[in-house]
Amino acid sequence: MTQRPALTPDLQGTVERDGVTIGYAVHGTEGPTVLLLPTWSIVPSRMWKAQVPYLSRHYRVITFDGRGSGRSDRPVGAEAYNDAEFVADALAVLDATETESCVLVGFSRGCPWALQLALEQPERVLGIVCIGPATRLAPKLEERTQWTFNERHDSTEGWAKYNRYYWVEGGYDDFLDYFFGELFSEQHSTKQIEDCVGWGREIAPERLVDTEAAREEHLPPERVTKVSCPVLVIHGAQDGIRPHLEGALLAEATGGSLVTIEGGGHAPHARDPVMVNHLLRDFVDRVAPRPVRRTWVRAMSRPKRALYLSSPIGLGHARRDLAIARELRTHHPDLEIDWLAQHPVTRVLEDAGETVHPASSYLCNESQHIEFEAGEHDLHAFQAIRRMDEILVANFLTFADVVADRPYDLVIGDEAWDVDYFLHENPELKRFAYAWMTDFVGWLPMPDGGAREARLTADYNAEMIEQRARFGRLRDKSVFVGDPDDIVDASFGPGLPTTRDWTERNFDFAGYVTGFVPSRVDRTELGYPADGLLCVVTVGGSGVGSSLLHRVLDAVPAARRLVPGLNFVVVTGPRIDPASFPSIPGVTLRGYLPDLHRHLAAADLAITQGGLTTCMELTAARVPFIYVPLQHHFEQNFHVAARLDRYNAGHRLTYAEASDPMVLAETIAKALSTAPDYRRVAADGAARAARFLAELL
Repeated sequence: MTQRPALTPDLQGTVERDGVTIGYAVHGTEGPTVLLLPTWSIVPSRMWKAQVPYLSRHYRVITFDGRGSGRSDRPVGAEAYNDAEFVADALAVLDATETESCVLVGFSRGCPWALQLALEQPERVLGIVCIGPATRLAPKLEERTQWTFNERHDSTEGWAKYNRYYWVEGGYDDFLDYFFGELFSEQHSTKQIEDCVGWGREIAPERLVDTEAAREEHLPPERVTKVSCPVLVIHGAQDGIRPHLEGALLAEATGGSLVTIEGGGHAPHARDPVMVNHLLRDFVDRVAPRPVRRTWVRAMSRPKRALYLSSPIGLGHARRDLAIARELRTHHPDLEIDWLAQHPVTRVLEDAGETVHPASSYLCNESQHIEFEAGEHDLHAFQAIRRMDEILVANFLTFADVVADRPYDLVIGDEAWDVDYFLHENPELKRFAYAWMTDFVGWLPMPDGGAREARLTADYNAEMIEQRARFGRLRDKSVFVGDPDDIVDASFGPGLPTTRDWTERNFDFAGYVTGFVPSRVDRTELGYPADGLLCVVTVGGSGVGSSLLHRVLDAVPAARRLVPGLNFVVVTGPRIDPASFPSIPGVTLRGYLPDLHRHLAAADLAITQGGLTTCMELTAARVPFIYVPLQHHFEQNFHVAARLDRYNAGHRLTYAEASDPMVLAETIAKALSTAPDYRRVAADGAARAARFLAELL
């Protein structure tokens, strides 16, 4: 699946030069300009996806696809790909975007082009950042010296794959796998490797041969020393493509600064984007300074303050977080709480009178991404979150700016995956008490994902386990929203512990948090007639549930024949337009309902997806319900289903079964005639969770 960019450009265009069209994009409109140069045409400008959202909040950011990649033309012949052409393309893009001056950022092969541009037009270059520079100031890595690009080899192992004949005669995909595996020498880099291999397949091997045949010796050392602008070099100590010595020699030749990434590979901007983005921002602010206005409050004059991060995927998180916040204030009445959240969670919070942090408007929308990833009642949740990587980077950096600008005593992350992951990757950024909450632990593979998905989920689980073992101090509290028996007793992967054993050793248990006092509701209070039967249908806060709503509407006529007097209220939520559905007798269409839990508690029956919050709210209120888990959604199919089985709650249908109007209608009739026999849901979960958090204040 093509990954959707986190941001839409403010300006997108093309410039033609000598018959070759170059595609460019501009993000942001204020501040100094940063030009993120292309690199080898094996990847497009999307390689900067972890930089663009963050930098464009502070600066005007320009990217363009190097010839041979992305939206740019792919001319034939080596002469079209020499260094001078790429430098001229960069100048053409600067002219087309009316850019008088800028900071240049180059990666690998883009670094010589940045240096050349600075030599040709120094008045336009404020400074240069070189990441993993490929300037040939140092010899190749020893393991690469025995192989030549233009001669046939008997061997197809290791760097022998870097060979023109191997590429064009069927070995190109194998080369891509090997090359990017070497480029990302860091453990747990499966997503970065996958991205680059996919991009590499977008250029024909014959064109890549042209780019390599055109490669020159770049700038000789004596010319590099004539670069007059400030230079920053960032180089991984374990770079498997160009030796660290090359970065050190470049910094020395230019009188620039050198930042060494111990343990880092060739592309730290992709593998360690938080650190690199902060380095980039510091550098731009130094070479293009702007006035600063800040207020610092003495520690003892600061109010007691918490920052609450509520997951946007599922509005139930917001309700339970509000309940916990209310209980937390009983322990600390003077506590101020800011919420960093996205739509539609912000709507729930604003309706409750909570303070939404202004920086929430900078967050990239996770719900839109989930909707983009979804098919017909089908959401591969693990892969969708995996492909949300650039959004998670961008949103963590927004969070990092927030906590750097304003002191917080406590940060609470309710399944804030971005914050938890990148804090463990950058533990030096923690300057507050930190509590993590979740209602499931462990990425689990779907059966039809085969061995590849099993390897990927195990790799993600292993990384989490390693992070927690190394930085156990980072989370001051890990709170599981549920009980030990709610944990799926599965394995994290080969050689890894079981989910239940590891979670019991690493979490405190709050019990389930409903966010309200479970009880049935008098439907007349909500405007429903006292007689007849009521079925409430809801699919949560995203647009993913539209298909299920259509299937329910298809079954309504048959269900009403089987159950006379049955009426339906179909709640589309905040992201689906009720007007997009047909009008059907016996059906009332409703949009967003801020008190949805009360409507569910007033129903004789509910139909929903397999989201944990709604299903557990129905269980707590002892309402019969049918749930239809999203296909390929590991949490709904494994974690939620196991918990509901423990509570003896709900009638489960597959989407294929629910798509048959008669099967769904008969299940509705059966559910209405069966009295619920659910295990009791404890009502003190919010209070228990709040006690854990109160200790940190």
